[in-house]
Parts: sequence; structure tokens; C-alpha cells
Amino acid sequence: MEDIKTQIKELRLGVKIRKLRQERRLTLQELSELSGLSKPLLSQIENDQVTPPIATLLKISKGLKVAIHYFFEEEEDQQKFVLTRASQQKATRRRTGNDAPHGYVYRSLAPGIRHKPMEPFLVEFEHREWDDSLFYRHDGFEFIYLLEGQLEFHYGSEVMSLHPGDSIYYDSTEPHGYVSVGEAKAVAVAVLYSKD
Repeated sequence: MEDIKTQIKELRLGVKIRKLRQERRLTLQELSELSGLSKPLLSQIENDQVTPPIATLLKISKGLKVAIHYFFEEEEDQQKFVLTRASQQKATRRRTGNDAPHGYVYRSLAPGIRHKPMEPFLVEFEHREWDDSLFYRHDGFEFIYLLEGQLEFHYGSEVMSLHPGDSIYYDSTEPHGYVSVGEAKAVAVAVLYSKD
């Protein structure tokens, strides 16, 4: 398997964010105000020191007025459909940051299609103790279908246990988060819908 740093660089999130920010003639401070994220964090993301979790990407996309799919597509992505083979997915595995500090690893399941209102991911959740710093909230809706393991899902003050075959659809403007519990890591298909 490829070195994780190489995989993160291939996604080029920082380059894409900086390029779009500069095209919009925004300073880091202005993007900070538009996204609700700190200027130092945005700088670290642009310099590929931190790879943001999906919730942070959604905040950046809102601040830059693009849909989240912008970060997972290339200029040449003009296809009307995309077939992603299992062998191709392994080569495009992405982490959310250094040693997955946000509790999950994700990879896009539909690279190659531009301007899609929903973004499907395969997500592997890390084993860790729950703490409230794992709560996220952002515009849109999410759907999670658990394939393997057991997932502890936190939604506001509620805590739910998901098992293989269970699914949950929720408004992601409410605080939510998840951790893998049990012996095997939890693996799920997640679909994010954002109105742009």
C-alpha cells in the first residue's frame, strides 16, 4: 500500500483550496470569516500540513461557494457515469489528517463526475473513546449504511448503536459524530448531500 503522505498529496486539497480562494480574490482572513474556520487552520490546510475531515471541507466549500464535489474532481472529469472497481478504490484511500485525528478514513466512491449534488464515500471509522470534540455540524443531509463492525453514532444528546445492515439518514446541521466500537473497525457507505 502507498505511503499515506503520498496519498494525501495526490488529493491536492490545499492546492485546490488556495487556487479557488485566489481566483475569488479572497484573503485567508476573509475565507476564515466566510467559513467559520480559523485562519491558522486554513493556512495549514492550504499548505498540506493538515487534511481536513469532510465536515471542514463542507464549511470551506460553503465559504468559497462551491459544492463539496469540487475537491474530489479533476478538470478533465466530464463523464456521465463512473464505474469504480474495488481494485481502484484501494489505490485512492484517503485519511482525514495526520494519523486520522478525526476518527475516520474516507475515500470518494464517485471520482470523475463533476457537479454532483451528492457525494458517496466509503468510510472506515477508527477505534477510540468518544469525546465531544468529535461532534460536527454542517449544512446538508447524510446517509450512512453500515457494512462491517459496530458504530456508535452520537446525534445531539442521543447515542445509537449501529450494526451491519443498519442505516441512518439525518439532518447534518445538528451536532453529530461517530466512533467504531467492538472488535472490528466499522466500515460504512456514506452519502453527503449539500445544496451548495
